[in-house]
Amino acid sequence: MYLEIQQKVREQFVRTVEEVFGITINEPALGFPPSVEMGEISIAACFELAKQLRQAPHKIAEQLAPRLLPLEGVERLSIAGAGYLNFHLNRPAIASALFKLRASPLALRNDRMAKVLVEHTSINPNKAAHIGHLRNAVLGDAFVRLLRFRGKNVEVQNYIDNTGVQVADVVVGFAHLEKMSVHDLRKLAEAVDGGLRAGRFDYVCWDLYARVFQHYEQDKDALAWRSEALKAIEEGHGDLAVMAEIISTAIVRLHLETMRRVNVQYDLLVQESEILKLDFWKSAFELMKQKGAVRYEESGKNRGCWVMSMDESRSEGEEETEVEDVKVIVRSNGTVTYVGKDIAYHLWKFGLLDKDFGYRKFYSYPDGHQVWRTAVEGGPDAPNFGHATRAYAVIDARQSYVQNVVHAAFLSLGYHDQAANLHHFAYEVVNLSLKAAADMQLEITADDRQRNYVEVSGRKGLGVKADHLIDLLVERATEEVKARELTSDAAEQSAYAGMIAVGALRYFLLKFSRRNIIAFDFKEALAFEGETGPYLQYTVVRARNIFRKFAELHADFNSGKLGELNSPELLQKFLAQPEGDGFWELVLLAAQLEMMAEQAIAAEEPAVFAKYAFRMAQAFNNFYHHHHILNEPDPGLQNFLLYLVLLMEKTLRQALDLLGIEVPERM
Repeated sequence: MYLEIQQKVREQFVRTVEEVFGITINEPALGFPPSVEMGEISIAACFELAKQLRQAPHKIAEQLAPRLLPLEGVERLSIAGAGYLNFHLNRPAIASALFKLRASPLALRNDRMAKVLVEHTSINPNKAAHIGHLRNAVLGDAFVRLLRFRGKNVEVQNYIDNTGVQVADVVVGFAHLEKMSVHDLRKLAEAVDGGLRAGRFDYVCWDLYARVFQHYEQDKDALAWRSEALKAIEEGHGDLAVMAEIISTAIVRLHLETMRRVNVQYDLLVQESEILKLDFWKSAFELMKQKGAVRYEESGKNRGCWVMSMDESRSEGEEETEVEDVKVIVRSNGTVTYVGKDIAYHLWKFGLLDKDFGYRKFYSYPDGHQVWRTAVEGGPDAPNFGHATRAYAVIDARQSYVQNVVHAAFLSLGYHDQAANLHHFAYEVVNLSLKAAADMQLEITADDRQRNYVEVSGRKGLGVKADHLIDLLVERATEEVKARELTSDAAEQSAYAGMIAVGALRYFLLKFSRRNIIAFDFKEALAFEGETGPYLQYTVVRARNIFRKFAELHADFNSGKLGELNSPELLQKFLAQPEGDGFWELVLLAAQLEMMAEQAIAAEEPAVFAKYAFRMAQAFNNFYHHHHILNEPDPGLQNFLLYLVLLMEKTLRQALDLLGIEVPERM
């Protein structure tokens, strides 16, 4: 609603300038006065018009002001300083409309005319997920929730690189180091507890992957095993290919279970094996040759290769030496590089290939939502996947060069609109704080101490397994639930602890800008005070407790009647300047939910929205400490205070829904 008023102000200003001065301008940027006493929306465009109109900004403002009203939601307009136009909103009208809006369930409008595709998580299916994968998944999921909240038709994809080196290395481990047959491996993968070493299958693969890498370092000839496995997997035949399928399918199912624990879901799993089997790359390669996007090198260091010019990927002003002149797409032996398969996948996302996958059901969530997986031959009733108008790839910043190559390929092919709508949602990695590394008894080098963190490395076996971290968080949260005696029911204790643990983890991963490297620290992640998920959850519970206690004292109380009890006249009385400014600031903060969601989407930065949720929690807790709501002697004021409590509770709860954070009944 606040967002809609802002847009109306912009449009009205453009129309009025044209009416008064006969000129056409772009919609102006909006600002915010330094205090609510001076208004809620400000326009400084009169200063920009001054040079064009050869008039003082204040004089321009004086000519425009009388014609800018009436405007729905705006009570009056004032001119400040040398020519600022400040809009003062209709406080009771805004409060009343907002209260009705928040009283409704969180509306996820869906525009079926245009699809936004978000690819996230995309873990190599060779071992257990780790803390870095959680950051990817939580960032992507929060972004999806925000997009859907703002009416976008979103499809969530998870790319499964089941033909890559990482899977091949685990195949090598089982086939050569553990001497396992296909039968033995299938039995192990299907077992609840691994027979090779005590633990889950993805944990077994975690340790085995590190062992294989260490073996390569000791015996370089063993790398031939990798080449053998890769060839078998890409060609799709033989025992090694079967082993790769067993490993990747079992690991993907475990990854889905891991991500379900942190409230992350997907629509489609895109397997690289089908990109190869269905000749997606062959179609993409022919298209690139037809349009001159690649060329065959007859001489030089890339002789025999198909290469693509990288001129299109260079940013304006970038030195030529900073970017390769060409990128090899097909090697001289005829094999395609990783980026070639990525180009084919992204072309399919936009419906630019003459091919499509088959689709089969793979996994069902408890709420009935179905995850599909690509296949050579599809099953019945599959949704229409792909054909996006905009696509985001949530991939860590180390893959920026590869994403630039894909972008350059789109430009070389002449797909300029699609290139503009292809976004690399880059984020930095998660490492370990020195304290966390010490707790895990990892070696800390002098270089680590200079950086103040230890780099995570799956090949070295250094990292925090995602499920192990979640288990630890749940364990600590359970201790807190029991210590606070929130409930004696074991099932409720488990449910509350799970919500608190996931809330702590998700907020920790979302509150940092995606451009920042996170040094993960157990103590900080598990904190129940300060800027944390549990603090936000407790704020909602505190608001609910006010109503619970009030209802105990007033048997006839019905929170649904608060809207009726607070008439426009009473709202005007309690929100009027200057005494009502503090109350009005709470209402205004709650009204910014949609605006902050839009800002987070535009900036591709969920941290913007996470910080907003924290500001709301802080504002409510300050309000709570300043007003003794349950003991307020004035019935009219008490009903108004309860009105504000309900407004803030519903807004903050909706904000937490968009962050993927559930709220326990008690804390």
